[in-house]
Amino acid sequence: MTHLSFGVKTAPQWTTYEDMLAIWQAADQEPLLEHAWLFDHFFPLYGELSGPCLEGWTVLAAFAAVTKRIRLGLMVTGNTYRHPAVLANIAATIDVISHGRLDFGIGAGWNEAEHSAYGIPLYKPGERLRRLDEACEVIKRMWTEKGATFEGRYYQIKDAYCEPRPVQQPYPPFVIGGGGEKLTLRIVAKYASVWNMAGGSVEDFKHKNAILDQHCAEIGRNPAEIARSIQIVINPDNLEETREQIRSYIEAGVNHIVLNIRPPFPEAIVHRLVQEVVEPLKNSH
Repeated sequence: MTHLSFGVKTAPQWTTYEDMLAIWQAADQEPLLEHAWLFDHFFPLYGELSGPCLEGWTVLAAFAAVTKRIRLGLMVTGNTYRHPAVLANIAATIDVISHGRLDFGIGAGWNEAEHSAYGIPLYKPGERLRRLDEACEVIKRMWTEKGATFEGRYYQIKDAYCEPRPVQQPYPPFVIGGGGEKLTLRIVAKYASVWNMAGGSVEDFKHKNAILDQHCAEIGRNPAEIARSIQIVINPDNLEETREQIRSYIEAGVNHIVLNIRPPFPEAIVHRLVQEVVEPLKNSH
């Protein structure tokens, strides 16, 4: 029987630092919640682009300092936004601040509006994925080698130090988001401890899950080493509906569930989620 893990997500859009902090501190007190997530965007993903949106890694560092137990990460950081050597350093620092609680979420990047507004190149999908593959290698080397060197097609580092290195050995788990069958899932098979399918039906999940298993077989990796993750936007007015929706994914093989709570955050929502969604699902698993 696979271990089922549940976490919460508060995308830092249309909300405040204080309101998100209250959710994270409540989650930190609930032993059945194992992880908590932010996202990595500079503009809100719905409503006006000019709306409030806090920077994900900065907020994560702050939350790492004021929580004790819960694992934490970005679901997921966009590789195109930061050079992977810089990102390796940011992530290692947060692993140190949190005493080894970082789950390192990364994806290829996709948001056209942000890239265009900030003057960040948004490469064609194939190149973005090849860059993601190289970035994972750069980051892994910086976390495991003293003075890493890498000569890739897109990224080059030479005697690149990342000290102190992450607390977690050999390095924090990679959580890779995306569903591309040829390239993304191959990168997942190579590097990830958790694969997050960003949206899609139970049927989509079953299909992509089987392809991930094939990629694992091709490189000789045990597919059971990779947790299968989804995000569900909760319906606070009908948590039974949320619970039954998740149950169908669990039956299809999902074992890492992220409960996305949208603002304004309802009163005592974290405790309600544990009582009405997490406990019943764990008990029936």
